[in-house]
Amino acid sequence: MKNYAIVPLDTSHHKSEFSCGQPMLDNYLIKQAKQDVKRKLSVCFVLADSEGVVLGFYTLSSTSISRKLLTEEIRKKLPPNYKDLPATLLGRLAIDKKMAGNGFGELLLVDALKKSFETASSSIGSMAVIVDPIDDNAVRFYQKYGFILLPDSGKMFLPMATISLLFDA
Repeated sequence: MKNYAIVPLDTSHHKSEFSCGQPMLDNYLIKQAKQDVKRKLSVCFVLADSEGVVLGFYTLSSTSISRKLLTEEIRKKLPPNYKDLPATLLGRLAIDKKMAGNGFGELLLVDALKKSFETASSSIGSMAVIVDPIDDNAVRFYQKYGFILLPDSGKMFLPMATISLLFDA
């Protein structure tokens, strides 16, 4: 049985063979992720085996969301003086095709939500995790975990209050 770990991307990871079936995500990991990390634009976490082969990854960064994009039900619970609300962007999440169907996508999502929650609870304000699904399959994946589609934007979000129910003992 292989051992796996979710760790920050570094130079020891083998990513050149990564293929999730979405060229934009494959190219991001192989060609751009390291530069974005170096420039502090995002943090990239990888699911790697004991040999350092990357089998999946996700990125996190700070973002904001216009209160106009939120539903009235959500807006009325928030202070009216914020035009833009702080959030965490789960910018990319992908699993290598050879690992698909084994629950690793869910594992990466839960890890991303946990890191987002811990940061929001202790270090920086964030009222939700935002995703911008790449296709309908991604929309269905995120909906399965409670993400709410934001009308007219294509983005989805999961309130930090909901995430706290998973991790706040």
